[in-house]
Amino acid sequence: MLSTSLIVLIPLLPVFSFILIALAGRRYFPSLCGILGTLSLLVSFILAATVAYDYFFLVGKAGETYQQIIPLKITWLRFSPNVSIDMGVLLDPISVMMIVVVTLVSLMVHFYSLGYMKGEERYATFYGFLGLFTFSMLGLVLASNIFQIYIFWELVGVSSYLLIGFYFDKPSAVAAAKKAFIVTRFADLGFLIGILILSFYAGTLDFQTLILRLTTPTDQLHNIATASFLGCSVLTWGLVLVFIGGAGKSAMFPLHIWLPDAMEGPTPVSALIHAATMVVAGVFLVARLFPIYAISCPPALDVVMWVGVSSSFIAAIIACTQTDIKRVLAYSTMSQIGYMMFSLGVSRYGGENGLGYMASMFHLFTHAMFKALLFLGAGAVIHYVHSNEMKDMGGLRKLMPVTHLTFLVACLAIAGIPPFAGFFSKEEILQAAFHSNKAIFGIAILTAAITAFYMFRLYFNIFWNKNFHAHSESHESHHGEAPGTMLIPLVILGLMSVCAGFIPFGKLVTSDGKALLTEFNPAFSIAPVLLATLGIIIAWSFYKKESLAPQRMANGLKGLYTGAYNKFYIDEIYIFITKKVVFNLVGRPAAWFDRNIVDGFMNLLATITGQISFLIKKLQSGKLQHYASYFFVGVIAFVMIFIYLWT
Repeated sequence: MLSTSLIVLIPLLPVFSFILIALAGRRYFPSLCGILGTLSLLVSFILAATVAYDYFFLVGKAGETYQQIIPLKITWLRFSPNVSIDMGVLLDPISVMMIVVVTLVSLMVHFYSLGYMKGEERYATFYGFLGLFTFSMLGLVLASNIFQIYIFWELVGVSSYLLIGFYFDKPSAVAAAKKAFIVTRFADLGFLIGILILSFYAGTLDFQTLILRLTTPTDQLHNIATASFLGCSVLTWGLVLVFIGGAGKSAMFPLHIWLPDAMEGPTPVSALIHAATMVVAGVFLVARLFPIYAISCPPALDVVMWVGVSSSFIAAIIACTQTDIKRVLAYSTMSQIGYMMFSLGVSRYGGENGLGYMASMFHLFTHAMFKALLFLGAGAVIHYVHSNEMKDMGGLRKLMPVTHLTFLVACLAIAGIPPFAGFFSKEEILQAAFHSNKAIFGIAILTAAITAFYMFRLYFNIFWNKNFHAHSESHESHHGEAPGTMLIPLVILGLMSVCAGFIPFGKLVTSDGKALLTEFNPAFSIAPVLLATLGIIIAWSFYKKESLAPQRMANGLKGLYTGAYNKFYIDEIYIFITKKVVFNLVGRPAAWFDRNIVDGFMNLLATITGQISFLIKKLQSGKLQHYASYFFVGVIAFVMIFIYLWT
């Protein structure tokens, strides 16, 4: 049986470690904070794995369907007999899967950071922030109502702000933290408005009741489906606004501009926040409300589909031109999250129609493993080379054999080469797209080929290409690879990147809770694998050895290459809109109105009040003779008025 106390401990252990480290760790036991944080995550992961086993194999199923279980529910704020904000825990296939993903990746990051962050001045603070973020993410995925998820959604934003800006003495890190916080706040405004729309018409904040009322013929569904604004139903608007919040958190176009800059944080932070947990929060949100998207509002799901596939393709193009290895991985993340999004978009509810949903969650799971591995592997390389730039790397395969092998495994997995994990989940996504929308399938398979190219461009530039000793002096300070605390997580994640694809995911996580049996189709896989292999071969011919071919290619595609290298000038467009339009046309007039009208009116009131006060201040002089004079003047005036009125 699922124990409520054990389930609650999963998110509480990380926050307990955060509180303990924040209150006493830095002062009394700074060197032990990493061990404390890592042990708390180890216990959380063991509990999460236990809950997952119990749910999927012992108590989760009722007949042929996995059930939603609420082991804990506490009313926090009650607004009416039918509407309240509850703090609860909701267990279903996606939340159980997510707690395993979050705790496993966070555990690997905690363990890895024991070596990577050793010697940092704010070592204890770093582990405190990691605990806070992990608690926030676990609270988000276990939330039982839509407002509770919003509370933890914002706490995730605060935690990521603290971690991205960890090196607060670097202006670039401070700017990146502010950029991430501000961009996602704009998106979260849409999320909040969407919450208010859906909860107003459904009359509840609870996920189970909300989905039930908006997917079955009821008065609530009729009201929200028939009410319209600008030609679209209010239900469509509500779901699109909720998706905007998810698009901001998951760095979907055009709200993606914060993600590459967020690489300013420590590399383990990139692995935790921007590869495996925070950026998939948007995918999780759409998946949580998927029955409403799929059954009640297909137009909103079309928005999810096209935003996802366009984000995936644009990010893949940009990644081909970047030279900072963490930025390449950042755009890779954006592209893979786009895959998950459009997979949800091409899906429908139940049975074979729900293939896209299952494939999206499957890819979320496998991607967490190989993308965390890629970031941690990149961290080991940066730790060795002391640079993020590809030009400072090359020939590291013999100097870093374990990192080289695990990084290669991750590259093969993300490229979709069998039998690595990414192949199985990506093939399911491509099959769902093929059966639903051929245009989406065409863009997706092209993106897959580009993904293989830019990932092996990264791989060859780091581990082959040229001799590292010939262009770096920093290697002399190293006597081998990273310490064991950094290598062990690489090996574990490498094994997961090989084995995770063999999990029968369709039997565990589906749109309707029923098993979805899928068959491997070798004929269908020929084209994707051949295109991915072609991408690898091109990368091999360009980058295995130093060559002029990449420069000739860049010169031949000058306009496209320049645009992609400059991220299609989307940041510049935002700056133009912000400074020239918002600041000049909105900010300056608003500031003038505030300074001259609002402040002027208040200053006028103050001046008038002061003048009146000056005129009447003698009425309260405190001198008895003045009061006597006022009294006799008043009596005389009263008598004169009385005589006048009497006569």
